[in-house]
Amino acid sequence: MLRRIGVLTSGGDAPGMNASIRAVTRTALYHGLQVVGIRRGYEGLLEGDFVPLTRSSVGGILLHGGTMLRTARCPAFMRPEGINAGVSKLRENDIDALVVIGGDGSFRGAKELHDRGIHVVGVPGTIDNDMAGTDCTIGFDTACNTALECISKLRDTASSHDRMFIVEVMGRHAGFLALETGVACGAEFVLIPELPVDLEAIANKIHYAKQRGKTHSLIVLAEGVMSASELAEKLKGHCDYDPRIVVLGHLQRGGAPSCFDTVLASRLGAAAVEALIDGKRGMMVGRTKDEIVTVPLETAWTQHHPLDSDMLRLVETLSI
Repeated sequence: MLRRIGVLTSGGDAPGMNASIRAVTRTALYHGLQVVGIRRGYEGLLEGDFVPLTRSSVGGILLHGGTMLRTARCPAFMRPEGINAGVSKLRENDIDALVVIGGDGSFRGAKELHDRGIHVVGVPGTIDNDMAGTDCTIGFDTACNTALECISKLRDTASSHDRMFIVEVMGRHAGFLALETGVACGAEFVLIPELPVDLEAIANKIHYAKQRGKTHSLIVLAEGVMSASELAEKLKGHCDYDPRIVVLGHLQRGGAPSCFDTVLASRLGAAAVEALIDGKRGMMVGRTKDEIVTVPLETAWTQHHPLDSDMLRLVETLSI
């Protein structure tokens, strides 16, 4: 029987994590459960950095960016002795179940806890949107909006000075953020890890566009392809532009969550607690076709979350 649940955020922060913490806390309290917040992810778990969560302690955080519980990466938790120590900490503190909010790396740790008898449910929170088992992850929509706002301003100066801008966005292994943002901002080119880069084709398109009177261009580049500075150097030998580079970096993780992310995070946080109450273990809650679903934790990294083929076609159709 559940009496006390823990909640932690792990890995990279994502806008909407606070909304999810709030939903976990208030849903658990509604069902008569105690809630313990674990600060700094798995690192805080190993150190016993616990704090009681109440309705008032999560009040006012709904639209705040970041995570009130803070987050960290914990190399010690990648080793069996670290995981076993985490299990002991949970049991010593009478925590019957755990909600883990984070990406696939966080879920791998959650799966290890599940395999050792801890009741765990995961909530997908990452701006990369690269997890299978859900159409979208908490933070992705906000990160796209943040990148779009920045790129729209760069478009103004690019057109004023007849320049090429290369904008590097996050996405080491997946191009969701670059693709979504690139379509939304009308980028001439979107370069993502899933597709090869053809510098000659880019140069030819730029040359053709110049012949038609287009005097500026914009490339959205996922960081996993190459760095913006590396791409700029390579393009100098293929086109007439001297590319300017902008790396958005951690800016994409900050800021208040969008309406979409706030609602998604609230729905998934509540669903995680309800899944635990219903006896579901070792699962992840997600959103598929606007329905809340539960799938095994390992789905997040063992299955592939494909890019939208229609979006890929749009880039080609609507660009230069």
